[in-house]
Amino acid sequence: MEMEGQRHTLKFMSRLPALGCSRCTSSHYYIRIPILALKPSSIQFPFLLSIENMGSTLFLFLFMRLLLLLSSFVLMVANSNSNSSSSSSMQHPLCHDSESSALIQFKQSFLIDEHASSDPSAYPKVAMWKSQGEEGEGSDCCSWDGVECDKETGNVISLHLASSCLYGSINSSNSLFNLAHLRRLDLSDNDFNYSEIPFAVGRLSRLRSLNLSISGFSGQIPMELLTLSKLVFLDLGGNPSLKLQKPSLRNLVQNLTYLKALHLSLVDISSTIPHELANLSSLTSLLLRECELQGEFPMNIFQLPSLRYLSVRYNPYLTGYLPEFEEASPLKMLFLEGTSFSGELPTSIGRLDSLTELNVHSCNFTGLVPASLGHLPQLSYLDLSNNSFSGRISSSLSNLTQLTYLSLSFNYFDVGNLAWLGQQTKLTALNLGNMNLSGEIPSSLANMSQLSVLGLEENQLSGQIPSWLMNLTQLTELYLEENKLEGSIPSSLFELINLQYLYLHSNYLSGTVGFHLLSKLKNLTHIQLSNNRLSLLSYNSTNATFPKFKLIGFDGCNLTEFPVFLRNQDELEMLSLASNNIHGPIPRWMWNISRETLLSLDLSSNFFTGFDQHPVVLPWSRLLSLSLEFNMLQGPLPIPPPSTFQYSVIRNKLSGKIPPLLCNMTSLIVLYLSSNNLSGKIPQCMANFSKSLLVLDLGKNNFEAPF
Repeated sequence: MEMEGQRHTLKFMSRLPALGCSRCTSSHYYIRIPILALKPSSIQFPFLLSIENMGSTLFLFLFMRLLLLLSSFVLMVANSNSNSSSSSSMQHPLCHDSESSALIQFKQSFLIDEHASSDPSAYPKVAMWKSQGEEGEGSDCCSWDGVECDKETGNVISLHLASSCLYGSINSSNSLFNLAHLRRLDLSDNDFNYSEIPFAVGRLSRLRSLNLSISGFSGQIPMELLTLSKLVFLDLGGNPSLKLQKPSLRNLVQNLTYLKALHLSLVDISSTIPHELANLSSLTSLLLRECELQGEFPMNIFQLPSLRYLSVRYNPYLTGYLPEFEEASPLKMLFLEGTSFSGELPTSIGRLDSLTELNVHSCNFTGLVPASLGHLPQLSYLDLSNNSFSGRISSSLSNLTQLTYLSLSFNYFDVGNLAWLGQQTKLTALNLGNMNLSGEIPSSLANMSQLSVLGLEENQLSGQIPSWLMNLTQLTELYLEENKLEGSIPSSLFELINLQYLYLHSNYLSGTVGFHLLSKLKNLTHIQLSNNRLSLLSYNSTNATFPKFKLIGFDGCNLTEFPVFLRNQDELEMLSLASNNIHGPIPRWMWNISRETLLSLDLSSNFFTGFDQHPVVLPWSRLLSLSLEFNMLQGPLPIPPPSTFQYSVIRNKLSGKIPPLLCNMTSLIVLYLSSNNLSGKIPQCMANFSKSLLVLDLGKNNFEAPF
């Protein structure tokens, strides 16, 4: 140590492996430790002074300790470099410029329109896609919303653009079809403005999943789609202008043999179901709703070993029978609604332990409902309505405690009661109309606190409407019409503030109902109280707010005047005030209610004398049916709008000639003008009605001959 600031080196030899030493030639390497040269007078550490006097053994021991510490440091540095290198190698590659450019061009070929997607959670996923140099998420398309890249190559392999508010046309020149590595493509719930599916889809040969459902496609499905032999998921449903005819459904299943899910609901297929479908041994889901299918359904499709979801509903010309089911069947959902399936439900249906939904509404099934149906522990949805089932309802249905929906309406069951009901406390909808039910409405229904729909219409139920119905606070729809119920309507019924539909007509109900009670039901849109022994009381308060009705039925409710609350109704579709005691002219404000929505108006069998203000043509632009018969109307014949197909003014005191404007009613099917004081010649133009008119009654008037 001679000069201040001079650097010297202590050299030690280590036999540790030469980790990270690229210039080492053996298993030995040297650690060079720079030491700052100090003047003897500058030494500040006592232990260094003592070293000079210590024996060589202690000196060697201390330096070996130092060597060990230094070796550990080198190992940590080498390990850190190794981890850094490994981490660097695991970083995902950026997407390819050509694919990024293709995606930007794809984005630019469409408009963003919030009405292009129906899903409430829809949003424009492509909005934040930005090319290099733009503000946004940057040019790495692998980080863009809805884009997935291969972690090894950086190629775009998935596009998830469902419900992305895309609007516009698409064709084979679209840059989308340059993404040759795509495996999954989901463009569902957008609006491609009735474009045909581009034939260039065949260039996406790696596709395993393709979803174009509910996206406004039309025309024939291209043959090129059948070349996508790797497809396991195909959903083209919800495109009612789409056709699968040339190629056909048979061509499709012969080519796409790896399919696990085939969804073509609402696609116009117009053919039989090919037997080749039963060869798709991996098929788990087959949805062919409303496809114009015909012929007999191949029974061996039911035996597909993996089939879990099957829907062929709303194909009225599709026939078929249910097979004997195997215990190993994984079937979870079976929808045959609106087909011509017939025969009996097999007892073996009780083997479908996985079945959660069974819907055979409006088929042609007959026979008994098998008791084994009550042995399906997971069944949550059961609809057997509108068939020809007969016999008694098995008490085993009481075991179906997981049911949330049950409909047995409109069959030919023996007269019975509802003793088997009460344990199904999860029910949200219960429809038992026209089932020959008798007795009182059972109190066991009070346990079903989750009910939102209760339908007991067209039975022989008697007694009073039970007050405990107010406990069903979730009710939105209540159908008790056409029974033998009597007594007054309990005021507690008007505490069911969620009610939207209230049908109590055609019973023996009596007493009075004040209109002010209706003002409590703010959500009510449909009310039918007709054909009872009720008396509705007027309520003229201007402070009350009434719901916006779509249907009002107050026939035979002892009304003596127009309900004033009708003045503010602008959404009515049907209004019936027939068979009351309303006198005098029809008020002029009637012409202003629901001008754009009213479809049917029935004021028959009252004591109307005329019109406060007689319009040339009645103002309801969408009116289909008008009944004014059995009144005392005077003056000229009222003329409904051209949309009307049924018009009756029988038994009034109308006079004058038939106005030529009547000939504008080109939709007329039924016309009753008899028993009035109409005169003059019948307009020649009425001869044009012969193309559509089915019923014409002009009798008991004063028309000039010849007709």
